[in-house]
Amino acid sequence: MPAFDYDLITIGAGSGGVAGSRRAASYGARVAICEDGRVGGTCVIRGCVPKKLLMYGSQFADAFQDAAGYGWSVPDASLDWGALVAAKNREIDRLEGIYRRMLDQAGVTLIEGRAVVVDPHTVEVAGKRHTAERIMIATGGHPVLPDIPGIELAITSNEALSLDKLPDDVLIVGGGYIALEFAGIFRGAGARVTLAIRRDQVLGGFDQDIRQTVAEGLQRRGVVIRPHTRVVGMARRDGRIAVQIDDGEILMVDQAMMATGRAPNTRGLGLEACGVALGERGEIKVDGQSRTSVPSIYAVGDVTDRLNLTPWAIAEGRALAETLYNDNPMQADAENVPAAVFSQPPVATVGLSEEDARKRYGKVRVYRSRFRPMKNTLSGRDEQTMMKLVVDDASDRVVGCHMVGPDGPEIIQGLAIAMKCGATKRQFDQTIGLHPTAAEEFVTMREPVGA
Repeated sequence: MPAFDYDLITIGAGSGGVAGSRRAASYGARVAICEDGRVGGTCVIRGCVPKKLLMYGSQFADAFQDAAGYGWSVPDASLDWGALVAAKNREIDRLEGIYRRMLDQAGVTLIEGRAVVVDPHTVEVAGKRHTAERIMIATGGHPVLPDIPGIELAITSNEALSLDKLPDDVLIVGGGYIALEFAGIFRGAGARVTLAIRRDQVLGGFDQDIRQTVAEGLQRRGVVIRPHTRVVGMARRDGRIAVQIDDGEILMVDQAMMATGRAPNTRGLGLEACGVALGERGEIKVDGQSRTSVPSIYAVGDVTDRLNLTPWAIAEGRALAETLYNDNPMQADAENVPAAVFSQPPVATVGLSEEDARKRYGKVRVYRSRFRPMKNTLSGRDEQTMMKLVVDDASDRVVGCHMVGPDGPEIIQGLAIAMKCGATKRQFDQTIGLHPTAAEEFVTMREPVGA
């Protein structure tokens, strides 16, 4: 008889957990996966996918406005927010069904319920214990709310995805990915949007040209950005929400959304009692092979709070399965991981910002282009695209590619491959552009704007 019920038990059926479990099962491992919510995790159920569907829906406002410049006469259009949310929900239901089928077809046993780690080889779900040679934690993260009076009146991205009615006035607190993406969604859908940020500019940690360009784009679309603003309290007043700012001002809004960060889902998992080392924010500490301080317990994805991106979690889960069950030692590579912010206008980036490149390499060359997209010439839309290359002067290697503008995320994916291959600026210059496209600008920038 086997010493354990399973070779691997995974806790969390999100992107990383599902990817790692399926890959392990494909190599003959006996795998179970535990989930106390919907299968698919944050990305599929309450993150990337539903958010982007709402973003697509809100973007039609631009299309209707731009159509007139191309000769189309479009009657006054209106958005049925409830219908959009219902359509989004149907698609999420469909995707969850696909995830469940993928697990079943891979031979992974789904155990539904909240799992608690009892010891290095045992997991308990609904009073029943299951043993495994190894345990993988892939429980992701959750939105964090600040401790201020009246915070129960605010929503997070979780609730924002399923609002029954579009609010007229929305205050979004935060300046990161989630805040900017929902600012675009609500504004495109017709709401008045105010973005309250504690810093001087949005998207801290991104290249400065990205930060400035996307902020200008949001403001052109009517999003009000309030820098150096701190919310200290909320109260219900006359059917609305009175939001108090630290300078004493009161903002009256219909909806307040907090996008002030996320924290790892480790509370109540029993990890500390088993000797798994956690960080200050509850993140699981792991080495390069995703191993925790307990040799039989591993962790991947957002629960480790390192690189909180869905494709990274998938890469970590698959690398772990290759290492443990296919005799193919592998480690996910965090260098040159592309990222996108589906704001309006969208942001896409891979590699180092200009600021970080100067710190690492000293002397760099910077190439930057700002131009009006061809589509905007007839539509009359007052919005520019920004593209930027950062080059290590000594090696001529491209170490950063950045873009703000339509199709940016689709374009950057290809450049991420080139950077992974170590492409130089000379090789970019030798590449023939695809005309007429915005993408060709990345291979036609000749004169550096900074060194």
